[in-house]
Amino acid sequence: MHVPPKTGSIERWAWDYICTPELSHKLDPPAAPTVWEDAGITRRLEQPVRPESLRVADKASKAPRRGALKQPRRRAETIHTFLHHEMQAAELMCWALLAFPETPRAFRKGLLGICWEEIRHLQLYRDYLERAGFAFGDFPVRDWFWMRVPRCRNATEFVAVMGLGLEGGNLDHVVRYEEWFGSVDDHEAVAILETVRREEIGHVHFGAHWFRTFTGGLDFDTWRRALPAPLSPTLMHGARVNVADRRQAGLSQEFLEKLSRW
Repeated sequence: MHVPPKTGSIERWAWDYICTPELSHKLDPPAAPTVWEDAGITRRLEQPVRPESLRVADKASKAPRRGALKQPRRRAETIHTFLHHEMQAAELMCWALLAFPETPRAFRKGLLGICWEEIRHLQLYRDYLERAGFAFGDFPVRDWFWMRVPRCRNATEFVAVMGLGLEGGNLDHVVRYEEWFGSVDDHEAVAILETVRREEIGHVHFGAHWFRTFTGGLDFDTWRRALPAPLSPTLMHGARVNVADRRQAGLSQEFLEKLSRW
């Protein structure tokens, strides 16, 4: 049983973001405090708290094919999935902040900053849904990230999985969906996806920087070995690797060639 962090601390804000069930808190949390608890207490929360209004599915629904996005409901369902991905990412930045108190404060400040960017992304998706006549909770969700990321035993594994892995893979997936939404003239969705992709380049760069800091370098095999089993590079890239954005995030050409071949 974990003892909650001290009230008024950044750690308590992160704790509350994970543990508060109200969607209103997840979608629009209060400003974070400026005081760190710095008590050195490791808190590894196993799962987030979910409201009954959010239907968590045991199995993932099939991703839409390109042609399906001609249907407004399928476009809304896809954006709904992206929103939930962003919420999980925000929660897991808070999770890492609580799980690895021994890491440099600069690292934990970076986690908090990325958390706020993820929250801004999910707000963009929420606003899209509302304008389309839908709301968060209208479709089932799956806590896929939560089923995997808390396996990380240390901060090195966390940035390997979350920053270099899942967010790196998102650069591949988002650029594909930009094309797909553009093909049905949903320019609002394309603009949101472009914003998310540009900012997530920075998230991957953060992961690359801290992986180098924690391990002394960044090559493909070192990264691959840092992924906790049974995770592998297979899950960490799309059908086509977005080389341009990943290079901008600080990954080498050699790294990306090996990733593409995996």
